[in-house]
Amino acid sequence: MSELFTPDIYYGVVWSMLGLAVVVFVALHRFTAGYGMMYNSRWGKGINNRLGWFVMEAPVVIAMMLLWLLSPRRAEAAPDVMALIFLAHYVQRAFVFPFLIRGKSRMPLAIIAMGILFNVVNAYMIGGWIFYVAPPDRYPASWLASPLFILGTLIFFAGMAINIHSDHIIRNLRKPGDTKHYIPRGGMFRFVTSANYLGELSEWIGYAILTWSLGGFAFAVWTFANLAPRAASIHDRYINEFGTEYSSLHRKYIIPFIY
Repeated sequence: MSELFTPDIYYGVVWSMLGLAVVVFVALHRFTAGYGMMYNSRWGKGINNRLGWFVMEAPVVIAMMLLWLLSPRRAEAAPDVMALIFLAHYVQRAFVFPFLIRGKSRMPLAIIAMGILFNVVNAYMIGGWIFYVAPPDRYPASWLASPLFILGTLIFFAGMAINIHSDHIIRNLRKPGDTKHYIPRGGMFRFVTSANYLGELSEWIGYAILTWSLGGFAFAVWTFANLAPRAASIHDRYINEFGTEYSSLHRKYIIPFIY
C-alpha cells in the first residue's frame, strides 16, 4: 500500500488531475455529458438512473474506508474527522439521493464508468493526503479548532444543505405522471440556474479550506471544471425552452452574480 503514496506518485497524480481539469472544462463546453435532463443514447447503453447513481457513487465510499482503515493514522482525531466529513457527502449521494429520484430516467454506462474513475481518484487524492502523504505532524488534534478547519467546515455543510435543498426543489417540480419541464424556483435558484451544483462546488471549496491541501484544491477545481459547463448547457436549454420567461430572471450559471 505504501508504495502508492510516495510523494512523487501522489503529486504526479494531483498535478495531472489539475491539468486534465482544464482539458475537461474546455471539452464540456463542446460536448454535453449525456445524463439527467441531457440524457443522450449516443453515450451508450443506459441503466436505471437510481441504480446508475448508486453504482457510480458507492465505490468512493469503499475506497475512502479502505484508505482509512489500512492507514497507520487511522486512530488520529483530525484525519478521522476529515474523512467523516468527506464520507458525509458520498454516503448521502450513494445511499440516500438515488432512492429519492423520481421518474424513469436512465444513465449511460459510459458516464457511470467515468464517474467511478473520477470518484476513486478523488478518494486517492484526499484519503492519500490525510492518511499517508501529509507530514505526520500536519494535522494534530488542535487542527480541529483552527480557523481554517472551522471556516472550511461551515462552508462545506452550508454547501451540502444547498445541494440537498436544491435537489428537493428539482425533484418536486413535477407531479406523478407529469413529463413537462418547469423552471426551478426558490432557494439558491433565485440566483443561479444550477443551485444544486453551486451547493456541491461550495462543499469542495470548503473541503479544500478545511484540509488546506493541494489534493483538496484539485478536487474543488475538478468540481468546477465538470459542473460549470453543464450548468451553462442547462441555462441555454432553459432559455431555448422558456424564452424571456427564463432570461428575464437574470440568473448566472453556477456562481451568484459572477458566472
